Amino acid sequence: MTDLIAKTAIDRRLAEIVTPAIEGLGFELVRIRLMGGKTRTLQIMADRPDGGIEVEDCARISTAVSAVLDVEDPIEEAYILEVSSPGIDRPLTRLKDFAMWDGYEARLETTELIDGRRRFKGTLAGTEDDEVLIEIEEGGEAVTIGLKFDWLSDAKLILTEELIAEMLRQRKEAGVIDESRFDEIEETEETEEGEDDGSDAPETKH
Repeated sequence: MTDLIAKTAIDRRLAEIVTPAIEGLGFELVRIRLMGGKTRTLQIMADRPDGGIEVEDCARISTAVSAVLDVEDPIEEAYILEVSSPGIDRPLTRLKDFAMWDGYEARLETTELIDGRRRFKGTLAGTEDDEVLIEIEEGGEAVTIGLKFDWLSDAKLILTEELIAEMLRQRKEAGVIDESRFDEIEETEETEEGEDDGSDAPETKH
């Protein structure tokens, strides 16, 4: 399991506990974070293998995960469980995510300096073996570079009109969206570590 999915030791331990329950319902764990604060928050992002997850699905996952956590009891303090979709400008946490979103804009960050920089913004160009390919601008020219997947400390899609259109198309094809239910598109922003908007995420207090 990569740091993009579970960053800290406690995150990895929690991932081991909740993953079987999530996968048992037919979903995949995208990211898990135990956040600090006055009351700790366990944030879980999940998705279907081929994308597309609804609030009702998140509620099902929350119920299943809560039952497992109540038995294992890995968190000593009181906490709130939030289960949500990855959002439109989703974090990219698995190698397959970079292949799936080939052609869309993203921001990548590496653990160590690569040619004097850690942050890369450009258009995803798929994968090659264990490398993520991204087209960036260098000296006014488009250049495709490869970054080892293990080098990445953060990665997410950039919200664009093309991305919104593609996400809606996929959801319609999968039959998981009813246009009449949506008056506007809400952006799910991934914020700095220690923060998250938690919009539309079912919450369960423990």
